[in-house]
This record gives sequence, C-alpha cells and structure tokens, in this order.
Amino acid sequence: MIPPVLAAEGLHKSFGGVQAVADVSLAVAGGELLALIGPNGAGKSTCFNLINGQLRPDRGRVRLRGRDITGLAPRRIWRLGVGRTFQITATFGSLSVLQNVQMALLSHAGRAFDLLGQVPREDPAPALALLERVGMAEQAGRPCGVLAYGDLKRVELAVALAHGPALLLMDEPTAGMAPAERAALMALTARLARESGIAVLFTEHDMGVVFGHADRILVLDRGRVIAEGPPDAVRGDARVRAVYLGGMEVP
Repeated sequence: MIPPVLAAEGLHKSFGGVQAVADVSLAVAGGELLALIGPNGAGKSTCFNLINGQLRPDRGRVRLRGRDITGLAPRRIWRLGVGRTFQITATFGSLSVLQNVQMALLSHAGRAFDLLGQVPREDPAPALALLERVGMAEQAGRPCGVLAYGDLKRVELAVALAHGPALLLMDEPTAGMAPAERAALMALTARLARESGIAVLFTEHDMGVVFGHADRILVLDRGRVIAEGPPDAVRGDARVRAVYLGGMEVP
C-alpha cells in the first residue's frame, strides 16, 4: 500500500482553557482532494496551522511522505514540499504576472533578487510553463494589480506550485469569487493535483465547491472529527446535518 503524502495523527492543541483541536487525525494521498469543513470555531484554521508549522501541537504528530515534520518552522516545511494559498491573495500588484512567478522560483532556488533588477533578467521559460498550466500565460505581462480576482487566484496557484509541492494547503480558495469562477478554479486544482500527484487539503464555506470537487470530506465540530468519508456519505450524515449543514441544499 502506498503511504499517504500527509498523515496527521492525534493532534491536540489548547489555547488557555480552550481545546481548539482534540485528537484529530487525517491523511491525504497524492492526487486526492480532502475538504476540511465545519462551523466557525470548529478548529479548521488551527489544524492548518499545526500542519504548516505556524503552531506546534500539544500532542500528536504530522508526517509528510513518512517524514516527521511536527513543529518544524514554516519555511523549512515549505522547503520540504508544502505549498499554501490563502483566503486573501498575496501577489505583488505592481509586478507583472510573470515576475510574481519568477520571484517564487528564485525563492525556491535560494537565490537573492531585487524587485527592479534581477527578476526581469531571469529566463522566463520556467515561469511561463507554470502560467501555461493555470491558463494565465497570455496575461504574463500584465501587472497583477489590474487583474480580475479570479485571475489573481490562478496566479496565486502558479506561485504555490513553483516549488513543486507534494502537499497543497488551500485556505478558502474560492472566497470572493463568482460561482462560475469557483467551479473553474477547483476543477483546475483537481486536474493539476491528479496530473502531478499532489495531495490537496482545503477548507471552504461554499458547499457546492466542497461536494462538487472533494474526493473525501472531513467534518470538525468543536475541535473534534464528527464525520469523514466520501461526499455522499457525509451529505447524509445526521450529525453533520445537525451541527453544520442544517437544511442547506447541497449538490
């Protein structure tokens, strides 16, 4: 049996007297999309930060491709193959689409750069290849500051892919996007994940995105896992409906 790309085992994290995460375990295989959902305060962001190294668990372990990465610094975890996108995009608006991706490639290579000098002299081919994968090559010369929000999300995805991650953490990837853009971005993410064998763990409030694109869904409530499985099983779970979905129509 092929081991998962990400395996988190028995994670616990408290803040003062508040138990934010209690005995959470999850695993994601290469090419798989796992959605982490639950009501506000369920522990989703804390789980992400424990995996990404922003927080150290009180108990439990995090393994990436079998290697224990528990408590390592975020920069080191990134170098080991964990990429992340955020709810609010973090591109450089004054730089071109191409330059933003070139900067990510330079950073991965451990090379210094300055915003007005070295980046424009870099061979554009590697960055253009990444932009081609996300459908943004034709806009390579445009400043990120003038792009539509959906296009910015595609650039952010290219930046996250620049170091060839084994695991991609996506924090509400479709927030602020129109419905058609949401579906297109997640379909693109799923295709890239399966083509490259990238494991994807994402949080999302849009249940159409979750149930339409996740291979499996893990549901948290008050820091604990209350359900896990394929979309059809989670959709019909009585406890999930009681604490989160309610009367919500899900596809």
